[in-house]
Amino acid sequence: MNLFLLALLSMLVYTIIDLKKAFHMLQQNWYNDGNRYLKWINNNASFIFTWLDYLYLFIVILGIFIDNNLLSVIITVYYFLLSYVLLNKYRNEQVKKPLAFTSRIKRMCITTLILYSIPLILIFLTFNESNLFLYYFILGSLIYFNYHIVYLVNIINKPVEKLVYLYYKSKAMKKLKTLNNMEVIGVTGSYGKTSTKNIINDILNIKYIAFPTPQNFNTNYGLIRTINEYIDKYNDYFIAELGAFRKGDIKSRASIVKPKYGVLTKIGTAHLDTFGSIANTTQAKFELIESLPPNGVGFLNIDDELQVKYNLKNKIKIVWYGLSDKADVYASDIKYSSSGMNFKVHFKGDKKSYEFNTKLLGDANVYNILAGIAVGYELGLNINELQRGVNQIKPIEHRLQIKKYGHLTYIDDAYNSNPIGSKMALDVLKLMPGKKIVITPGMIEMGDKQYEVNYNFGKFIATSVDLAILVGSEQTKPIQKGIIEAGFDNKKLLVLNDVKEAIKIAQTYFNNQETYILLENDLPDVFNEK
Repeated sequence: MNLFLLALLSMLVYTIIDLKKAFHMLQQNWYNDGNRYLKWINNNASFIFTWLDYLYLFIVILGIFIDNNLLSVIITVYYFLLSYVLLNKYRNEQVKKPLAFTSRIKRMCITTLILYSIPLILIFLTFNESNLFLYYFILGSLIYFNYHIVYLVNIINKPVEKLVYLYYKSKAMKKLKTLNNMEVIGVTGSYGKTSTKNIINDILNIKYIAFPTPQNFNTNYGLIRTINEYIDKYNDYFIAELGAFRKGDIKSRASIVKPKYGVLTKIGTAHLDTFGSIANTTQAKFELIESLPPNGVGFLNIDDELQVKYNLKNKIKIVWYGLSDKADVYASDIKYSSSGMNFKVHFKGDKKSYEFNTKLLGDANVYNILAGIAVGYELGLNINELQRGVNQIKPIEHRLQIKKYGHLTYIDDAYNSNPIGSKMALDVLKLMPGKKIVITPGMIEMGDKQYEVNYNFGKFIATSVDLAILVGSEQTKPIQKGIIEAGFDNKKLLVLNDVKEAIKIAQTYFNNQETYILLENDLPDVFNEK
């Protein structure tokens, strides 16, 4: 019995380590929203089930022919060894966003504990040394399917999570009704919504008290949490970023925050694998504008053909922004330097043009800033206030963020993952003096366009850098092909599986020469190849 308990302890240690990773992947896959977690399991079978897991079956079969005590010792050693291997594996992984032990995860842990306790209780109630082989077979099988059990736990907990969601949603809605003086600005789009949200916030705070959704709180849960925990009676404006993976998501989010103003950035191929088509993506993004009240105002990008051609189903005031002189607010004479940009802004009905300066870089940020200027102008900021607001816009973390260390300058664009933003980042890199390096794993979640956009990305890389370092030998194959077919020097193309190693090489590759290193498209943990 003592040896059996020791074997159970080793199994428990391994189970805890393995379940932590399973919960992490469930959380990163939005708790299986749109079957994302289930798809991840199916696509990563080799990661979940290694040859060491299959070895357990051999050990259990061996138990038919050997002494029970020896079997218990072998299983104890096996699971402690497996735990050690797993710990080392996860310790060396580059986790960008660790598991957050939220209340939801804690509730799931309790359900998981109950599920695993049922067979253990039955075993102890009916314990018989002669059935030891059967006990190990049952417990080992459960452990083997840890990731699937987490999927099952997620299903079991859905009714509870629904009740929790409805409670906090009701609390948030009641709170919003008491904030009569606060108006909501919704921001969405395929690209640039986080940057635009933060830019609008920086501009409005010159005159008002504005508050944006923190980090990536752009789901129903995130919006509800923001309202309950962050918004107060002193806020004039709440700037709500609305994310989406499919049609109906933005409409659902808009029904919670009830925006009066809506901003669309750029519509494109992001999350095309879940939306299914550009037409679906466009309709989904316009759910924000079509949720606005009759006295609402929509801010649209005049250079986005999908927005111009869209047949809007409600009649509200529309303010167009962009680079076209047909827009209500447009920019011209854009000039770049390694320290930022300056450009002229024109307002419909005003013959003057006004100069604006910003520390941000890239054409996409001109659009994001124009959206912020258009919103600020509509809400009563004068030109001087708008200019000060734009000048004080803080660089957005991981979005063309400049970080200088001696002769090395990093252009951190790690949170970008779309074709337009990636090309823009390379255009910015080309403007820089000195040697130029890009480190990238490419783009994901582009549906059937993924190969094409990464192939074209490779072609752009070939004309922009002195050294290209690709991270992930499999996922970067289309980029490799694009680079090579564009005539890039093979000796200046490196393919690695570790971003830390890539950065080390980049830091010393050109010795002490002035070097600019672009970190582009950092993939989330669910797409790690290692």
